Amino acid sequence: MNPLWVIIPHASHYKRDICLNRDQGHEFSPGKLLLFITGVPVRPVITNSVTGNNILGIYQYYALERMDMPAQHLATLEETSEKSANRMNSRWLITSAVMCSLMSASALANSLDQARRIYDRLAGVPPTTAVLNTMASDISSSNATAAAMLAMDSPAFYNVTLKNFVMPWTNEAQTVFAPLNDYVATVIGVVKDNIDFREILYGNTYQGNILYTSGLSGLTTYSMTDNKHYEDLEARLSIQDVGGINLRDDLTRTTQTAHMDIPTNATAGVLTTRAAARAFFPDGTNRAMFRFTMKNLLCNDLEQIKDVTRAPDRIRQDVSRSPGGDSRIFLNACIGCHAGMDPMTQAFAYYDYEYTGDIEAGTETGKLVYNAPGMTDPITGTRVKKKYLINASNFRYGFVTTNDDWQNYWREGSNAKLGCSDEPNNSSCTGWSSSLTGKGTGAQSLAEELANSEAFASCQVKKVFRTVCEHDANSTSDLTKIESMTASFKSNYNLKDVFATAAVYCMGN
Repeated sequence: MNPLWVIIPHASHYKRDICLNRDQGHEFSPGKLLLFITGVPVRPVITNSVTGNNILGIYQYYALERMDMPAQHLATLEETSEKSANRMNSRWLITSAVMCSLMSASALANSLDQARRIYDRLAGVPPTTAVLNTMASDISSSNATAAAMLAMDSPAFYNVTLKNFVMPWTNEAQTVFAPLNDYVATVIGVVKDNIDFREILYGNTYQGNILYTSGLSGLTTYSMTDNKHYEDLEARLSIQDVGGINLRDDLTRTTQTAHMDIPTNATAGVLTTRAAARAFFPDGTNRAMFRFTMKNLLCNDLEQIKDVTRAPDRIRQDVSRSPGGDSRIFLNACIGCHAGMDPMTQAFAYYDYEYTGDIEAGTETGKLVYNAPGMTDPITGTRVKKKYLINASNFRYGFVTTNDDWQNYWREGSNAKLGCSDEPNNSSCTGWSSSLTGKGTGAQSLAEELANSEAFASCQVKKVFRTVCEHDANSTSDLTKIESMTASFKSNYNLKDVFATAAVYCMGN
């Protein structure tokens, strides 16, 4: 087909951001404008201004049949020679009003694309036409946050996005391919109900005593000894984006003490759910619970935060002081993790996951157990579980755990600013809450210490950013955005707001 000549009036007449698409690398400058209509580019033929008619350039367009826009919105000139460009002044058919209409249509197309991207990143399923148009209208009206919130009203946000977001926190393999469980359900419930996200560990309202179950009829009742309640619920989740059983409408907040035989002061949010106990308390020394809590909820594995300058006075007996006969290994490596970890892991001294059967095969029957006041472990002679005396002969002069008192040695040293960014304007940041003392008794107070840390807040923001934007922060603008998102998150600890902000930031232009 013969090419069409499209006249683009000077860019200064129109808003710069309408024609700017950074995601696709399209450049806007005073001397060049690449206008995209329904995603099909116009090819520049003349990029210098044509004398005397206020035209930025002349662009050849070969794909009129692919346009969703009336052809009369374009000035069509049969001349196909660049030599005729200077004769165009008398045949310039595009008025400013028509061009504004064309540009508005282009902006609408962009807002639809942005709406689709937001919905895809948050819900992961195609939106209805009505929802997409409403979101596009919100975006065009400079209210992209409202569009993101509408996307999060989709049941798929809870059934898929949030479930996959949280599931890796609940198992050592950190896989999403695991059954729905009480840990995941509780986090989803906190998000859907706009509850302070610190409540998944400890908050002022529920103080660790929080759990989400489903009240649907026909489900197996919640049990401390199996996961059938949640597996039944997951089996009945609807694959539809509207209607049906879903985790947005069919989870109800309750308390752990209503369903588990542990006292109120022993609850510690998701740390005392059955799923967490099954994953991190069985066998071993209970250090796994601390390590994976740091890794999943504070975004720092032990290797990243080891500090060999901390006092080793509370490192337990099972840690050799001269591994392989070389004490330098202990002094330069082992002490870095254990000096900080062991004093805090003491908070779990009264907990265990007792089971029968094969836990690796998933055929075991087991539950979280807690030594309440008056209960005594036959091996230790105290409330402390026997696992805290495993391999005591490795270094018999090591620390002997006699209670669940804990202390955070990492409030000093290299981890004093754990979670703080390196931005110059963030020099006053402290990694740990000044309103807390850094010591306490039991898992509940330890959960409070962790929930109020800077690392907890920044970790949630980084994970959401990675999930929604599909990449880690890799530019100065990304890092600046994460810092501002963290500050905003700390003002209300509403994780849904973080998802919305990340979706808007990464919706494209």
